Amino acid sequence: MLPLDPLPNSTTSIPDGDKPFMRTIKSFVKRAGRTTAGQAKAFEELGPKFVLPYQQFAIDLEAAFAYSTGAAGQMTTHGSPVVLEIGFGMGEATAQIAQALPATRFLCCEVHEPGVGALLKRIGENDITNIRICAHDAVEVIDHMLACESLDGVHIFFPDPWHKTKHNKRRLIQSPLIAKLARRLKPGGYLHCATDWQPYAEQILEVLHAEPLLRNRALATHPELLGYAPKPHYRPLTKFENRGIRLGHGVWDLVFERV
Repeated sequence: MLPLDPLPNSTTSIPDGDKPFMRTIKSFVKRAGRTTAGQAKAFEELGPKFVLPYQQFAIDLEAAFAYSTGAAGQMTTHGSPVVLEIGFGMGEATAQIAQALPATRFLCCEVHEPGVGALLKRIGENDITNIRICAHDAVEVIDHMLACESLDGVHIFFPDPWHKTKHNKRRLIQSPLIAKLARRLKPGGYLHCATDWQPYAEQILEVLHAEPLLRNRALATHPELLGYAPKPHYRPLTKFENRGIRLGHGVWDLVFERV
């Protein structure tokens, strides 16, 4: 799915100067997969509370997260940080991060139905309430549902690297999307990307450095990392990542902030 033109007589949250994202690029690739009985049950029981419908106008984040209580019973209050996550896969890391940061509210975009069901199942099993899910293309969610300076952070972890050179144009992290995200971050808000594919890490670093609204947090604190950042404490090591580390594969974290 791609950014839609505004519907006739509709109200949208597209800021002045925003241009449609490249129509050949999506924030996702449809993957094969079957929703299990447990995931389907989670959809039925928890979907009405935790899944937000896509809409063509700005979301009321305070209403969407009303009565949210993070892990260990810590209440997320009006004005608590809101972080957008783009593509959470099966939701394992997302659930762990939400538990590690109980006072932060997470708006998570994923179109893979088994993944949405899996995260809902984790939400139920672990009594996590500081997550809301939008099962829709993140590019359209950004265009129509998120106002400028509405986010405290953005997480994009291990997006599809599209290894073949001829497919690099399909990569998610490119200048048009980053410009949109930068405008939706509050001053001081952060954008955290992670990848295990070095050529993609190099491209991400170049794209983020080219965005005038962002600055690299790591340059001042960790100049020896050449623009990359140490793994933040809240991002857990996934099973896939642990396997890669055992095989000698690298992982690159990049953390920029809105100026």
